[in-house]
Amino acid sequence: MANNAVSWTPMQSAAIETRNKTLLVSAAAGSGKTAVLTERIVKRLCDKNDPADISRMLIVTYTKAAANELKVRISKAISGAIAKDVTNRHLRKQLLLLSSAKISTIHSFCFDVVKSNSKALGLPAAITIAGEPELLILARQIMSKVIDDAYNNIYSRRQSK
Repeated sequence: MANNAVSWTPMQSAAIETRNKTLLVSAAAGSGKTAVLTERIVKRLCDKNDPADISRMLIVTYTKAAANELKVRISKAISGAIAKDVTNRHLRKQLLLLSSAKISTIHSFCFDVVKSNSKALGLPAAITIAGEPELLILARQIMSKVIDDAYNNIYSRRQSK
């Protein structure tokens, strides 16, 4: 699979091998979460009896870097498995589907849910996430309003005396 030379801890092995359950893997930075998740995914894709389909998986992480790292590691692992079994059409298909697989940050996943349900939520269909320039303008507008309100509040109190 993805990491044949790796010696997994009992907890990592359990996370890799557990089936038919939703798992939450939470551990410190550098503890091997990405390696464990990669191994879990690749083992499911390579399962001889019940191979999974990458397009039916939702893989969520906290950072864009981790999501990209997962895609790279999964791609390498699938390519390695294909090299060992060049006739495996399922794995070739998984490699092709990988670029459109749902591997994203939690923020991106949530935004996709909001965007796809924008009408029901009463939001414009063209909703976007603000970038730095928009956030800077918004912050300036808010600061200006807070200062104006504070000034008006002080001025109003002085007038009422």
